[in-house]
Amino acid sequence: MAKSYYNVVGVMSGTSLDGIDIIYATYVYDNNWTFKIHKSETLKYSEIWKSSLSQLVTKTLDELSEIDKAYSKYLGTVISEFIKKHNINDINFIASHGHTALHQPENGLTLQIGNQQILANTLNEKVICDFRVQDVEYGGQGAPLVPIGDRLLFEKYGFCLNLGGFANISFEENNERIAFDICPVNIVLNHYVFKLNLDFDDKGKLASTGKIHFELLTKLNQLEFYQQKPPKSLGLEWVKENVIPLIDSYNLRIEDVLRTFVEHVAIQISKILNQEKAKVLVTGGGAYNDFLIHRIKFLSKSQIMIPSKEIIEFKEALVFGLLGVLRERNEVNCLKSVTGASKNHSSGKILIPNT
Repeated sequence: MAKSYYNVVGVMSGTSLDGIDIIYATYVYDNNWTFKIHKSETLKYSEIWKSSLSQLVTKTLDELSEIDKAYSKYLGTVISEFIKKHNINDINFIASHGHTALHQPENGLTLQIGNQQILANTLNEKVICDFRVQDVEYGGQGAPLVPIGDRLLFEKYGFCLNLGGFANISFEENNERIAFDICPVNIVLNHYVFKLNLDFDDKGKLASTGKIHFELLTKLNQLEFYQQKPPKSLGLEWVKENVIPLIDSYNLRIEDVLRTFVEHVAIQISKILNQEKAKVLVTGGGAYNDFLIHRIKFLSKSQIMIPSKEIIEFKEALVFGLLGVLRERNEVNCLKSVTGASKNHSSGKILIPNT
């Protein structure tokens, strides 16, 4: 008989390079799943790691292999420090997403670095990781994976919308969970505010001072990805190939780029939300972008709900902890209705420390 509760360290690193999100949480099953987050922290990347991770798509496979080893060791050290700092001594396992280096599911390829055996050895703990690879092998997109957590942990919301490097959404449709990436968000906004030596546009204040460039807005909204049916997902490569060159071709002021792109994001998100009137749980760093939230509320008829800081910032780490729990129980943690895989399955690599 499966255990009914699990103490897990959940770890997530997102494409926007905000840092490594780590939580220590308990998951309890009693006819449905509940959770309690005991400790949570975002550990900022050093400039060296931030630079290295931002350039992954330009690296050869040999170079990526070396970075993978170094990042696995680094991740192990960072997680160990978190465990020690918070005096955590009751852990069933660590569930870690790693960091996406390549995501080209149409070519049968997805690579998350930070999932090597050295991670478990450094931690001296069982690790469950590398959740995407099996799904791609089954013909799926390998993303998004969070929707199983939306279904099991946040079922009272009609939509679960995450505003991170990309905007992604999940919801129930005809008794199936549907989920997909909507559009880029912080991965583009941050790219342009970096030029002003800022990490992000605080509350969207800069964007709010800009003017919409309507020709650029039209061309952004006409990008072919938006005509595709789900399941579908986005990666940094797509942004660098399709979005950045288009924006740069107009040579606009940064404020006008931000204003135009915020409008683009709000339009794409509201198209989905306007399919029905429902409660929308908004998480991810974009939940703090007051101007973006204002534009989504203006264009949408749904009820936009901003939860606690803990859920905004650590929902993905929380859900990857749950994915680890489901893998430990050999229960489904990847939904074919979400990823397009040939079947539902229980995904994740289990690493046992070498003794």
